Amino acid sequence: MIRKLKIAAMRLIPATLAIAICWGPLDARVSPPQDTQTRRLWDSEFFKAKKPAPAKRRYRVATPRIPTDRVDGNGVLGITLWRLRPSRATDDTEVRLLKHEKDKTDVTEWTPERISIDTPLAAEQRVRLSIEAARTGYLYVIDRELYADGTLGDPHLIFPTLSLRGGDNQVSVGRVIDIPALDDKPNYYTLIPDRPGLAGEVLSVLVTPQPLTDIEIGEEAVKLPTDLVAKWEKSWGAHVGRLEMLNSIGNAWTKEERDASKGQTLKPDGPSPQTLYYRPSAKPDESLMVSLRLRYGSVRTKAR
Repeated sequence: MIRKLKIAAMRLIPATLAIAICWGPLDARVSPPQDTQTRRLWDSEFFKAKKPAPAKRRYRVATPRIPTDRVDGNGVLGITLWRLRPSRATDDTEVRLLKHEKDKTDVTEWTPERISIDTPLAAEQRVRLSIEAARTGYLYVIDRELYADGTLGDPHLIFPTLSLRGGDNQVSVGRVIDIPALDDKPNYYTLIPDRPGLAGEVLSVLVTPQPLTDIEIGEEAVKLPTDLVAKWEKSWGAHVGRLEMLNSIGNAWTKEERDASKGQTLKPDGPSPQTLYYRPSAKPDESLMVSLRLRYGSVRTKAR
């Protein structure tokens, strides 16, 4: 549970990591060619070896049983997980913007680097999350603790809150939502496990065409009904596929990505998300829900 920038088990400061994603409407047809000036997350050539896409936009299919055809490009969601490390002399000074100020003399600079969603996380690691939708909508992030026996804790709405980004959760094409935002304090999560059996976090991110009227945003995280989240998962979370970008793990945050986190729109050929989620043959006006499991490296979970 997240409360005042902490959770009872693995404290992610200022929140936790778990994403379930839903939005609508989605068209079951493959999106028609778009204008070259419009940023798009989905391209069927991203993962076709016979006709490679540009090196910076090559992906592998992480869910081979879920087909990549009949995917509407407007219904794709991009996520990049960043791990912070102490900045090096060779790092671009313009992206060494994150500082952990324990006191007035501690001004250590941190550089975000890309990691896979599957990367085991360790205690004291600092991480950030970037989310990019392929359409206009509203973003919601739900967190649940994941235990070694495969059970989940209570769901809590950790984004939006009035203490993060001032409650602004609107998304649009080319706009990146960083959680936490650069001007949040702190502007990263710190992983601190403090409960036996904790194995990770599960995030639920909702991108809806209109603001949800049955969810009330608070100053901090708000507990949600478990049956409501379960209903969303059953209706929208089945048959979701995932792509992982190739040859990009460990790449440092770029100036363009930093500028996007400040509100600038990414260009069509700008940096792509590390992970893409999709749902083939989704019906028009149907929402999409994606479960993202971030695992703590020292704890194994039982299959469910």
